[in-house]
Amino acid sequence: MAKPDRLGGVVPATVAPFDAEDRIDAKALERLMDWNLGQGVESFFIGGSSAECFLLSHEERLELFEAAAPYGDRAFMTAHVGAIATKEAEDFARRAAALDYDAVAATPPFYYGFDSAAVYAYYADIAQAAGMPVLIYNFPGNTNRPFDLADPVTRRLFQSDFILGVKHTNQVVYQLERIKAVNPKLIMMNGFDETMVAGLALGADGSIGSTFNFMYPHYKKIYDLFTAARHDEARALQIKANNIMNALCDAGLIPAIKYVLGKMGVPVGLPRRPFKPITEEQGRALDAVLAANLEN
Repeated sequence: MAKPDRLGGVVPATVAPFDAEDRIDAKALERLMDWNLGQGVESFFIGGSSAECFLLSHEERLELFEAAAPYGDRAFMTAHVGAIATKEAEDFARRAAALDYDAVAATPPFYYGFDSAAVYAYYADIAQAAGMPVLIYNFPGNTNRPFDLADPVTRRLFQSDFILGVKHTNQVVYQLERIKAVNPKLIMMNGFDETMVAGLALGADGSIGSTFNFMYPHYKKIYDLFTAARHDEARALQIKANNIMNALCDAGLIPAIKYVLGKMGVPVGLPRRPFKPITEEQGRALDAVLAANLEN
């Protein structure tokens, strides 16, 4: 099967495996991505929040890009290059382009309260460094940097040729549709796994999700059912997925995903501190919820 020529569909936000010495484990990453390809995955989002990106050093983020790059001949590959400093994001973007990634994505610069003109320039500079348009990673719950569509500079950003689309990791799914209304050419990817059906209903082209690391078949069924207009069946599977999401979040999302992958025979190591591994009690609770809700 040929790789997709554009971003869309069901895309795992791939985790960063670590070895016993807390180093990037390239071999474990290969096992995970091979396993996902065997499930039918056609696209990967590398180096994002699920990969604990802001807990990695500059060199480790580049190492992760390099370890995943060989899969570019079989899957559509997106590299998350976001950083606070434009210079660092540009460096990530240039490296991703040199490794033949198909797309780059970036969170907005955060912490210092940059205005919309600074954010506009940041994305323009990343696009120039990458030599390709950028997917805006809209995650206001974590970056504390929302996009105000009433602001003319922000609207101009979303209308710019150097913006590919948006990874909309925002529970306000209404804004996904409003951004698409500003520029119908944008690729809109829903970013919260638990709102996949809602995002598709409002015009999303697909979803990028952390739980797709181990739940790809479940979410691919949701996507296929929804696109086939079998909405009640899609919603029923979304409810099961949300039962699982509640249990994962109760235990801690990233540590719980790594636990589940290990239980499924795809060990990816422990999460990086200050994350803590889940407890045995949390593991037993997760096992029960997965057994009751997960579709394969």
